Amino acid sequence: MAYLAGALIVFFGLLVSIALHELGHFSFAKLFRVRTTQFMVGFGPTMKSWRRGETEYGVKWIPLGGYVRMIGMLPPRKGDAPGQVRQASTGPFQGLIESARGAALEEVRPGDEDRVFYAKKWWQKALIMVGGPAMNLILAVLFFAILLMGIGTNQPQPVIDTVAQCIVPASQSELKDCPANAPPTPAKQVGLLPGDRVVAFDGKKIGDYRDLQEQIRDSGGRTVPMTVRRDGKDLRLDVPITRNKMRDLDDEDEIVNVGFLGITPGSAVERQGPGAVASTMGDLTSRTAGALVRMPQKMVGVWNAAFGGEERDPNGPIGVVGVSRIGGEFAADDTIAGSQKVAYFVMLLGSLNLAVGLFNLVPLLPLDGGHIAGALLEAVKKLFAKIFRRPDPGYVDVAKALPVTYVMAAVLIVMGGLLIYADLFNPVRVTG
Repeated sequence: MAYLAGALIVFFGLLVSIALHELGHFSFAKLFRVRTTQFMVGFGPTMKSWRRGETEYGVKWIPLGGYVRMIGMLPPRKGDAPGQVRQASTGPFQGLIESARGAALEEVRPGDEDRVFYAKKWWQKALIMVGGPAMNLILAVLFFAILLMGIGTNQPQPVIDTVAQCIVPASQSELKDCPANAPPTPAKQVGLLPGDRVVAFDGKKIGDYRDLQEQIRDSGGRTVPMTVRRDGKDLRLDVPITRNKMRDLDDEDEIVNVGFLGITPGSAVERQGPGAVASTMGDLTSRTAGALVRMPQKMVGVWNAAFGGEERDPNGPIGVVGVSRIGGEFAADDTIAGSQKVAYFVMLLGSLNLAVGLFNLVPLLPLDGGHIAGALLEAVKKLFAKIFRRPDPGYVDVAKALPVTYVMAAVLIVMGGLLIYADLFNPVRVTG
């Protein structure tokens, strides 16, 4: 039951996020009087729908997205009257474009000339399309604000949890026993113990573990005075900080030669302020954007895991099935406290909304970013026309990009199918 509850929390959390994404589009479309005929969560056959005014609202059976149907998303060719579609004269691609153009313009009724999407000002079109991803990004900030400011997260403390017995490089950090002739760590040499709180290092008061960690790393090759509090009493020690190859604090893939003491910190749940939310969002946005850039490369690993039996990369792409499965496994783990589970689900939903928001900003059709790019291109063309006193170039004909759009749509469908298959038969696991 716990597994099912966890999976459903993630699943319905995603559905609500999708609905709010579409609400972002829908709200701006209504604000700028674009006629919207459908507001749907999901794809495929309709599960349930109802009509309010000119819009049909509903839920479809395949919960892999959603859409708001606005009339006039594809414009007529320049020179054609609204609703007029000329027959294609050359090439299969041109025929494809004109066929899609005709289907889109069939919805345009007499009197809709000012209510079609393509006729709106460039900034209105941009806001309509930005509204969806912006809603996901706002949700991401909200979830992480709840997590960091309301619930709190485990933060490392300047209190020693364990003392390493010997010095080994980062590449051998998984060793459980010390290799022969491995030198003792500085912490072992001076007799540091679990439970010691570091109150001063090199004459400076220590407020948090990150500050201590940075000072240790900057002190390689020096003997540094350090004060620890043990059993209510302050104890001053002179610690010979050695050097060791460790992972960089900002880039885990980079190995650096830095000062080394040989301790691991304890942790405690702490609530943080708005600054922590801002810095966390900045860091996560950078990491997520980098992950999106590397997604084609990562999909090769997903393919090898799905059909070659390789181990699934826990940091690689994952689909809605896999995310729901992870939620179920986490909820069913009896070793995890209830408060930690709540914090995890809040973090997971925040991360998913951030990923969905940034992915939709990729400037390629059929993603929202493709329409945003078209609106911005229209703004640039209008600006140049104004500067050089040329006639207004009008709207950008995004229908010309339809061949690329169909290719992208096919790629997205294949990627989605591959992720579902991999999530079912070789899933990412975060517990046990």
